[in-house]
Amino acid sequence: MSNGATPSQPRQLPCPTCGRLSAFAPSNRWRPFCSERCRNIDLGGWASESYRMPARPDPDDDTRDLPAPPCDAH
Repeated sequence: MSNGATPSQPRQLPCPTCGRLSAFAPSNRWRPFCSERCRNIDLGGWASESYRMPARPDPDDDTRDLPAPPCDAH
């Protein structure tokens, strides 16, 4: 195999969170991560919206210049 793995050894890839090598095989229940901790760190990034794509304003969106709705605080 060209990726350095043999039939008895699974392919080793860097964990997307910490960079430590981890087995990319069914035996690694957290793949592609090395551990549950790294998986949860990544999940937290998604949940907190840390992973965002920049967006350009839509030129056809006419609501950009509307005033904000009044605050109804009591």
